[in-house]
Amino acid sequence: MTKPTPNPPESDPTSPYESIDSKKLHEAADRALDHYPCPGNTRPPRKPSTMYAVVSGIKSEELLANACETLASARTIANDFANLIPASQRRILLGIAQLIMLGELAVNRALDNLELPG
Repeated sequence: MTKPTPNPPESDPTSPYESIDSKKLHEAADRALDHYPCPGNTRPPRKPSTMYAVVSGIKSEELLANACETLASARTIANDFANLIPASQRRILLGIAQLIMLGELAVNRALDNLELPG
């Protein structure tokens, strides 16, 4: 059985870069393709969510107080959850709760060391 196309297909032996004009044309086409990779899928740049962002201008004591409250909540959750799991895994969770408590103590000490404006 013969195929209708030659194997490999015959191509034009002339190079697209034969003349200066065609070379410039292909360079322009390459630049355009690099600049517009997917013209149909252009979207505006994504703005990051500011819902949980710590923006500049917040006072250090406010940040430390919030961190302290967050760590205290995390410690309480870990301790409460430790009572619900088997004893073999409880030690791991209680160790995590202790690490959280150490972080909370460090934040509390930083709050104590802050000089509040008079």
